[in-house]
Amino acid sequence: MSGSSTFIKVSSLSAIALAASLGAAAAQPLSVVELFTSQGCSSCPPANANLIKVKDQPGVLALSFNVTYWDYLGWKDIFGKQEFTRRQVSYEPALGHDGPFTPQVVVNGHADVVGAAPGE
Repeated sequence: MSGSSTFIKVSSLSAIALAASLGAAAAQPLSVVELFTSQGCSSCPPANANLIKVKDQPGVLALSFNVTYWDYLGWKDIFGKQEFTRRQVSYEPALGHDGPFTPQVVVNGHADVVGAAPGE
């Protein structure tokens, strides 16, 4: 019996520690950095490298989405998905653009930069 009692105490302590760490993580501001890229885009490899540089920074959630509108050139992006293209297109009016481009980085859904530019 004492073994199961100990297990419950340890489990309870683990749950409290987990809840505390999740609370601390929730208190830290999070920046969502979305890269819209394509295998058919010659400017995208530097943008991919830039995203890799920021992905491990505290408070950064780095996401990469391969779009499909470059597929018309005859080389289908094997990672491209229509839903990724739709996601990017949905940002464009609020960002003041007539259409999507790659490599585009959208930060927190409200600001964007050309992803290949270092330091952007």
